[in-house]
Amino acid sequence: MSEKHGGTDKRARDAWLRALQRTASIGTPPHRTLPVAIDEVAHTYPGRPALIGERDGLTYRELADCSRQYAGWAVRHMATNGRTVCLIMRNCPEFLAIWLGITRVGGLVALINHRLEGRALMHAISVAAPVHIIVDAALVAVLEAVLPLLIPAPAVWVCGADSPGHRRIDREIDAERETVIADLPRPQLTDRALYIYTSGTTGMPKAAIVSHFRILQWSQWFAGMMDAGPSDRMYNCLPMYHSVGGVVASCAMLVSGGSVVIRERFSASRFWDDVASSRATIFQYIGELCRYLVRNPPHPKETAHCLRLSCGNGLPADVWPEFRGRFGIAHNLEFYAATEANFSLFNCEDEAGSIGRIPPFLAHRFPVALVKFDVARGEPLRGPDGLCVRCGTDEVGEAISKLPDATSPAGVPFEGYTDSDASAKKILYNVFVAGDAWYRSGDLMRRDARGFFYFVDRIGDTFRWKGENVSTTEAAAAIGSCPGVVEVVVYGVSVPGGEGRAGMAAIVVTAAFDFASLQRHLAAVLPAYAQPLFVRVCSAIEATETFKQKKQDLVREGYDPSKTTDPLYFADREAGAYVPLDRALYDRIARCEIGF
Repeated sequence: MSEKHGGTDKRARDAWLRALQRTASIGTPPHRTLPVAIDEVAHTYPGRPALIGERDGLTYRELADCSRQYAGWAVRHMATNGRTVCLIMRNCPEFLAIWLGITRVGGLVALINHRLEGRALMHAISVAAPVHIIVDAALVAVLEAVLPLLIPAPAVWVCGADSPGHRRIDREIDAERETVIADLPRPQLTDRALYIYTSGTTGMPKAAIVSHFRILQWSQWFAGMMDAGPSDRMYNCLPMYHSVGGVVASCAMLVSGGSVVIRERFSASRFWDDVASSRATIFQYIGELCRYLVRNPPHPKETAHCLRLSCGNGLPADVWPEFRGRFGIAHNLEFYAATEANFSLFNCEDEAGSIGRIPPFLAHRFPVALVKFDVARGEPLRGPDGLCVRCGTDEVGEAISKLPDATSPAGVPFEGYTDSDASAKKILYNVFVAGDAWYRSGDLMRRDARGFFYFVDRIGDTFRWKGENVSTTEAAAAIGSCPGVVEVVVYGVSVPGGEGRAGMAAIVVTAAFDFASLQRHLAAVLPAYAQPLFVRVCSAIEATETFKQKKQDLVREGYDPSKTTDPLYFADREAGAYVPLDRALYDRIARCEIGF
């Protein structure tokens, strides 16, 4: 039997062992949080670049000093002891310095998606209950639109430029260069540090609780899996309000003495020039970005780079071989994780299409199982004894992970959400024995004979499009509030060449409805990725006990004009409007001739 197929190959085993070694000392001492760890790196590599932005950057000494200044600001303005500050900023070095500083002294930072507007933005801020909001100067107008609805009103601080009626936080900390924080309060690892938002499987976005322990655990674990060191540079163009772009990609480098090359957004046209000129050695991806790159025509620098590793999640099996072969990246580290989840999977073996596995020698420490799922009832299937039923090889089921209890320390605790009811729904009890408790991922997977997991689908009312989770509940509520819309159902549909599923809405309307108004309305209440790509105008939508089946019929019929006589519309990016979807346009979409 080959080394690779005989278990975890040597390279993969080494990666797991490095991760275990790097995380073994977390908790000793209990006050050694990520900002403290970065101070230690700054002492060793004071002049080494830590964060490299598009217009500015910070060395390790500058990052440590800057974070201390924000810590001083937090103390002066009562943003300590678990009080929350919302951070609404685009990718930049200051983003990290701000939350590192505030969390250094016990403040809690909610990382808000800077693309949110209207009701979605108000919801994200409200669930965090902040005492302060720090906002990018370019985003002030969007924030001001919802400020009157926030009760009590948090103080607003602007970063980057003057804004009438608001204080400049960066100007204030520049005036406080001599802040001394040696005697300031220090949080413990078990304290909350961040709120990072996730759509979950149902409802509005939820604020997942992330402790100092988990931040340090993610940072050191991924540093071990990537074998990160001082000579590495991480190319990070993912949103820093997400856990992958904001913590995993960035902080794994910072605890290793490496550098983070921060870009505001992904650009397929300039990617290889930028990667080559920045001398990046690691690229953090989501699968959609890889698909964009392989679709692009050959670039002279796509093999003239320093990349030794690509790391991310969602790389499709059909893209994997070309991505690896064409661009000359030696290795790929695919993983499965969720911000709120208590487990992760890692594919260190370059097994195309797999989201990872847990090697046999660690199965006792990180128990993960697949249980059969009852699609009709929307919950795990239980046998005659009332317990869940394990899936066999290649059977599809929901992925769950054990929570530690008094009888067994195996597993990792679930920190939950700010919403206790939402947290309770993620716990499954009496799974394999009476009284045990397991975390529910909300994801359907299958596992092959060698232990590799493969993602199948998301359970419930959420789908992924362009790397973002889209809640159909949230989207339907937004569409339903448009004048002239009386009923709406939102669902995801597959599109050729697209990663994930695109949004489609079936609506019932009155004579007052028009698509121009719908488009303006959606632009005001939903981020672009959550706006439906397709719209179907129906005469009626049944709201009965068979509603779910009706929705499944809509999904099956999709946007194919041959399967329905209902009028269909497509959000044409070039036209900037919803246009009728006929057979000719459908065929162009099927041939991947239309961008979206």
